[in-house]
Amino acid sequence: MYTSQYSHTSTSDSSVTWFSSSSSMAPASKAAAVVGEGTARQAASFVVGAVATLTVVLLFQYSTPDYGRAARAPVQFSTSSRDHCAGAGNNGTAKAAPAIAGAGSGEEANVTGKTPTIAPVAKKSKPASSPPTRQSDHHVPSSTHLEEEEEGGEFQGLATAVKRVAMDDKTVIITCVNHAFAAPNSLLDLFLESFRIGDGTPELLRHVLIIAMDPTAFSRCQAVHPHCYLYTMPGIDFTSEKFFASKDYLELVWSKLKLQRRILQLGYNFLFTDVDIVWLRNPFKHVTVYADMAISSDVFFGDPDKIDNFPNTGFFYVKPNARTIEMTKSWHDARSNHPGLNEQPVFNIIKKDLMKKLKIKLQYLDTAYIGGFCNHGKDLSKICTMHANCCIGLASKISDLRGVLDDWKNYTRMPPWAKQNARWTVPEAQDGTLLLVTT
Repeated sequence: MYTSQYSHTSTSDSSVTWFSSSSSMAPASKAAAVVGEGTARQAASFVVGAVATLTVVLLFQYSTPDYGRAARAPVQFSTSSRDHCAGAGNNGTAKAAPAIAGAGSGEEANVTGKTPTIAPVAKKSKPASSPPTRQSDHHVPSSTHLEEEEEGGEFQGLATAVKRVAMDDKTVIITCVNHAFAAPNSLLDLFLESFRIGDGTPELLRHVLIIAMDPTAFSRCQAVHPHCYLYTMPGIDFTSEKFFASKDYLELVWSKLKLQRRILQLGYNFLFTDVDIVWLRNPFKHVTVYADMAISSDVFFGDPDKIDNFPNTGFFYVKPNARTIEMTKSWHDARSNHPGLNEQPVFNIIKKDLMKKLKIKLQYLDTAYIGGFCNHGKDLSKICTMHANCCIGLASKISDLRGVLDDWKNYTRMPPWAKQNARWTVPEAQDGTLLLVTT
């Protein structure tokens, strides 16, 4: 202020008179300004110090709640294998962690039996000594008897084997072999080869569970495939080739139905395939969502919902629910009313009553996609599986299926313009040769 005033000093009389009158008051004003500035600085320092002190006190007194621990508490999992089910969990994955593998139906998730630090609904969880109830989206009865299976019984170890191969939606592919079918260069080798060379089928192999019906078949299975299960019946030898309609053949095919029912009771979808079927494309895309059961056909009249189509039980898919479990039980029980028949004609006889009584939604698979020697489509761009039905004898089946695989390899090497003319022909009655022709 003062510097500015003196920098503007003029030689005029009036200017000199103004500065002369002001100069007499300058020392007093300057002193007052200095005192005021010092007082203001002391006040500001006091305020800043008080605020800082208060902040430190509040920080020491305030404790942040452990939100991370509270959020994780409901999704603790036991390391017991009984508490980890492939694909759909044990009815106990908490809503707080939907990304955890094994998520169930959205109920409380405290499978360890511990009470979470939050979420009071977890107090309803069962104690750890009691296995959680399994309730799939298909309303499977909760009596899976996993403890009984682990202790022993007819299906000992099946739950573990099925869990290991199941897809994310709890679907497994199963087939059955005995020593004759599993021997080198027999049906099992052709079956596995078809998966490896098929279109979109190699990735399905890890979901295939091979049921060995005798120890020799089991050993051979273990040599060629990672997922094998030994299922034997006391007093019955399934080792050698079983001729159609023989006593041992009937025991073999009916025993498969018991095992299939057990898989449903465990809460899994299954697609059963005979081992004399080659897989060339993924057939699951042709199984509709609404169907409880989808089955291949020996004779297909064009309508997948027509009950009068002729079923082939060598290839069928079933969802697990109370109705399908009861269906397989009634189907097996009907054997006593039809002695000498295998499971396929018996199913054809009782299918209408079963569908009506149990409200089963049955779908027949179009033979244009799920074919067999009895009935198949002509367009190789559609075919997914080919079944060596209507072909009697193990040697004939091996020869004809080998021809199918050779023809498939030739087809996949054809230029696009030639593939549209490729066609299957029905095997000849005498030697069963299946040819690939162009028209």
